Amino acid sequence: MSAAVLAIDRPRSFTPALRRSAGPHLRGADTRVCKANMPEQANNLLLTALPAPEYQRLLPHLEPVPLLLGQSIYQASSRADHVLFPTAGMVSLAHLTAEGESSELAVVGNEGMLGFFQILGGETSWPYSCVVYGAGHALRIPAAVLRQEFERGGVLCWVLLRHTQLLMTQVAQTAVCNRHHTVEQQLCRLLLLSLDRLPSNQVVLTQELIGRMLGVRREGVSEAAMHLQQAGVIQYRRGHITVLDRPKLERRVCECYAVVKREHDRLFAH
Repeated sequence: MSAAVLAIDRPRSFTPALRRSAGPHLRGADTRVCKANMPEQANNLLLTALPAPEYQRLLPHLEPVPLLLGQSIYQASSRADHVLFPTAGMVSLAHLTAEGESSELAVVGNEGMLGFFQILGGETSWPYSCVVYGAGHALRIPAAVLRQEFERGGVLCWVLLRHTQLLMTQVAQTAVCNRHHTVEQQLCRLLLLSLDRLPSNQVVLTQELIGRMLGVRREGVSEAAMHLQQAGVIQYRRGHITVLDRPKLERRVCECYAVVKREHDRLFAH
């Protein structure tokens, strides 16, 4: 199958779910965002799910910022005064051990937010790091402003709590995957998560970087990538992975990818 004709399966807008799944006081709300007044890059799915009045209160405080490859958004235990809503790109949430080893906990793209601990009473720091593994951009907002809107108990509150629940599911499933599944299955899961958040079927990740994300040795990543390439699933050249056959990739992945996707569909059902 040609790489050029692959259709990337992406999360859809959450907006239609709000009237059906939210409480009675939200079902009658106007969930349409005033697109004319949105920043040009505002295609974050959480923000586009907001009713126009809620979004308008946030709008003066939203600042477009770049997400640079390798950039550290939050460092473990560091102070964080802003929350980011990615509009393009991919960010990895990871834990760094005292020995300098890292392991990925979850990935976030334009379906989510970075800094959720700010709305859960965690104040200004948390024990993990957030690193950009797919360049893009985001909308940044002061944490205090978002917290104030969250405490109003409107649609934003409902959307962010659902997103946090989904993120917890991804963290838990990643722990299961790292403990019980092969490196090849973990690599397939990482590639599918990346495809869902990046604009093409090409993923820029070196074997060393993949090893750090999965918490495995580089040799294991090299062997897994070779198996997938021999099976016609991917093409790998100098840190550039092109997915040639997504259906094959989905057949080779463990159940962890589907578990997270089903939870997303349940929480934000259309």
